[in-house]
Amino acid sequence: MKKMTLEICCGTACYVLGANRLLNIENEMPIELRGKAEIKASPCLGLCYKKELKGAPYVKLNGMIIEQATAEKIFERMKELLES
Repeated sequence: MKKMTLEICCGTACYVLGANRLLNIENEMPIELRGKAEIKASPCLGLCYKKELKGAPYVKLNGMIIEQATAEKIFERMKELLES
């Protein structure tokens, strides 16, 4: 499987609500996930205006939106993608 793409929104709301901690996520990754994702900081993913979403910080993993993103949510989704 090719590397997953992990885009972390660094717009003001996302950054203040936790994206700043997600920028170093590779250091926290379980060993089985390390090196499996290309991590990119995005100036803004433009998702704050979508009322159907739950809130910042936002992350896209292979284009799939993760709302109220935490390292644990990201790791869980990464594992799901690896299993599929």
